[in-house]
Amino acid sequence: MSANIDTIKTMYECFGRGDIPGILAHLSDDVEWEHDWHGEILKWYEPRRGKEAVVGFFLTLSDFEFLKFEPFAFLEGDGMVAVPVRLELEYKANGKRIRDLEMHLWTFGGDGKVTGFRHFVDTLQFASATRG
Repeated sequence: MSANIDTIKTMYECFGRGDIPGILAHLSDDVEWEHDWHGEILKWYEPRRGKEAVVGFFLTLSDFEFLKFEPFAFLEGDGMVAVPVRLELEYKANGKRIRDLEMHLWTFGGDGKVTGFRHFVDTLQFASATRG
């Protein structure tokens, strides 16, 4: 297994424990979160830059009850790791459930820190479940 995959697995373990500082420790200071996003802006998927801005992403997740979060494969090449994730959430405001197969794309710099992150998700499902 590679160092990059080990880093991502560690970050997912931190996420499972609610250890946001543990995740941030693996990010470059000027990390691009949701880089190259051109879709509808939902507060969970808005572009952010820098560790402090990324904290805002994690704060938005309090809108959901996580019922399932299962990263199940780690695919690596060209300084990137792609991870499909089975996800099931309940939107706390209305009880609607979201079930999705997401892809997380992590980009690494030469120093082993994450320089970019992007979700690939069914944004229509998120928008429909969380509006009106």
